[in-house]
Amino acid sequence: MTSHPQRIAIIGGGPGGLYAATLLKRLDPSREVTVWERNAPHDTFGFGVVLSDETLGGIEHADPVVYEALQRDFIRWDDIDIVHRGTRHTSGGHGFAALGRKRLLQILHDRCRTLGVELRFRTEAPYPAWLAETYDLVIAADGVHSTTREAYTHVFRPHVAAHHCRYIWLAADFAFTSFRFEIAETEHGVMQLHGYPYAPDASTVIIEMREEVWHAAGFDEITPQESIARCAKIFADALGGRPLKSNKPAWTTFRTVVNERWSHDNIVLLGDAAHTAHFSIGSGTKLAVEDALALAACLEEQDSLRKALRAYEEERRPVVASTQRAARASLEWFENLGLHLDQPPRQFAFNLLTRSRRVTHDNLRLRDARFTESVERAFGCPPGTPPMFTPFRLRGLTLRNRVVVSPMDMYSATDGLPGDFHLVHLGARALGGAGLVMTEMVCVSAEGRITPGCTGLYTGRQAEAWRRITDFVHAQAPGTAIGVQLGHSGRKGSTKLMWEGIDEPLEDGNWPLVAASPLPYKPYSQTPRALSRAQLTDLREQFTSAAGRAARAGFDLLELHCAHGYLLSGFLSPLTNQRTDAYGGSLERRLRFPLEVFDAVRSVWPQEKPMTVRISATDWAEGGTTAEDAVEIARAFAAHGADAIDVSTGQVVADEHPEFGRSYQTPYADRIRHEVGIPVIAVGAISSWDDVNSLILAGRTDLCALARPHLYDPHWTLHAAAEQGYEGPGVVWPAPYRAGSRRPQTGRTDAPKPRLSLGS
Repeated sequence: MTSHPQRIAIIGGGPGGLYAATLLKRLDPSREVTVWERNAPHDTFGFGVVLSDETLGGIEHADPVVYEALQRDFIRWDDIDIVHRGTRHTSGGHGFAALGRKRLLQILHDRCRTLGVELRFRTEAPYPAWLAETYDLVIAADGVHSTTREAYTHVFRPHVAAHHCRYIWLAADFAFTSFRFEIAETEHGVMQLHGYPYAPDASTVIIEMREEVWHAAGFDEITPQESIARCAKIFADALGGRPLKSNKPAWTTFRTVVNERWSHDNIVLLGDAAHTAHFSIGSGTKLAVEDALALAACLEEQDSLRKALRAYEEERRPVVASTQRAARASLEWFENLGLHLDQPPRQFAFNLLTRSRRVTHDNLRLRDARFTESVERAFGCPPGTPPMFTPFRLRGLTLRNRVVVSPMDMYSATDGLPGDFHLVHLGARALGGAGLVMTEMVCVSAEGRITPGCTGLYTGRQAEAWRRITDFVHAQAPGTAIGVQLGHSGRKGSTKLMWEGIDEPLEDGNWPLVAASPLPYKPYSQTPRALSRAQLTDLREQFTSAAGRAARAGFDLLELHCAHGYLLSGFLSPLTNQRTDAYGGSLERRLRFPLEVFDAVRSVWPQEKPMTVRISATDWAEGGTTAEDAVEIARAFAAHGADAIDVSTGQVVADEHPEFGRSYQTPYADRIRHEVGIPVIAVGAISSWDDVNSLILAGRTDLCALARPHLYDPHWTLHAAAEQGYEGPGVVWPAPYRAGSRRPQTGRTDAPKPRLSLGS
């Protein structure tokens, strides 16, 4: 089938469907394009629409007529105001453009009519199967409740997730001068206002709160009009005492829509039918318009409809996935707003602005240096000092900066003995400037190794080999601390080296495994023996003996590995602990053995030296450890004297479904930090110094552990300082490397200089 379909049916007369109609008709006036819309022309949900400069650029290129009409009606502003506990903080330089949704629809209606698109209002679209037989192309732009998507659910395979907040779209009869976020702490709980102008005399106002707050406040028992009046009273200061209004007053719960496929034969999804993104980071209209732009372009560029629809999805899916990750982060930040209410005011504002991870410390500094510098001063950064280079104290240990080289298994030992490779590997990263360098998981017994290449601390010879490494770090990288991570592989032991087959059982030379319960990690993995009470005592002694050797080896910090499905983690998760004795069942009982080990290790570990615990804050699997469980696990270790919690996730069961993304594990660390009140180490897909600065300054973590970036660049921290132009405390270049402490110039330095400057 040609990629230039002549008869096109569009289900849904929202901005996405209408804009697709205008583009396709404009590109080929001979096309027959029909739009079905069940509502009247100006029926709409919501008031204002926000579009980015990027989206407007695409509109301008594709259809200057629509662009010019939009330009005449846009309201533009730069500031974001955050109002919390009577204090307003303003951040500028953001650049927003908005107009009324009804006006946008009118512009698109007029353009469709001018081009000859047939608009059928107050008319239900025929059944999608009939349209697919009758038309060359069917575009389903029928919204979050798409009947087309549901008709072909077996093909599109949608996943629709509801969330924890209720919200209502309202409007005010005056224009805010900024994008305004206002927090109200009521007797029933926290509520928030999102407001922005869309006309010289009108603003969109969205009121949002958690479901339990909505019920506690009685919004479920009053009429929509009474709800509107109550919201106006709660946020009277923001509204200047003015009333609120609504065209479709209804409290709703946001739904995140994800589809495995976006097209089927000659039917394609567009806009909210294909995907949704929470309103707190922008407009679904923006995504729908961008979908229309991409679809029209792909239909022009490809020589078949099948190729065009595939190209459309390949182009848009990564962009949409990135937006949805940012939207999910923003949505969850507001769902958990109560965690951050007691932050210092400026830090709270910075945290809100960077909640989606798209706006970062460096980005915000470029937009509004004065605001960002005020946040840094309040945090305690000396002038010109990036947050990542501020010191941090754990018990008797002061780290010179907030960067941690995360524990990374190297699988390069012989009989548990660290050798020259480990000296060079850890020594190079210590010279690279991080505040703390962590070893891989060091095993407490030969049977506790993951692979034959894992290191140990179960012999005096191993302790001496580690001493060689700690002596090098302390002598050659003064100010860098080195920590040891102690652990036992449990049911995940006796496997091949990572590059030979991760988690694959050894073909020969196996050793017996032990675990909380006799459950293999994978169906073909070795089945471990359930530990008896006597064996638990022996294991506890193995940990304390290893800790004693670690102290004699000169380590500055000890971390107990209770994550990733290894032995102690296996006790914590209900998926791997099915014991019926005192060490299984409730979370309190599942915690018992890990806490016994912690107490035993703490008793022999020097009191002035800190001890941390790494946990998996979720199993990413149904019935496993939850975020709520993780808070209680962290609280228990804190009560027993842990100095910080190293917050990782997953790798507990083979059948897991992680939600990967940029710094995707950080929200778990953030929650533990604020609910438990203990320092945390964030880890997981943190790759840039800008991310580290953002997370530290926002108060989501105290330290950032980076793994792969340090494999790529052992001197990651020093290079981060150089790239930021920072040479102050927290950064120490080894004397032999100081000549390289400034970024090298590119190109030949001996080339003749031009006589005239041809530009800046």
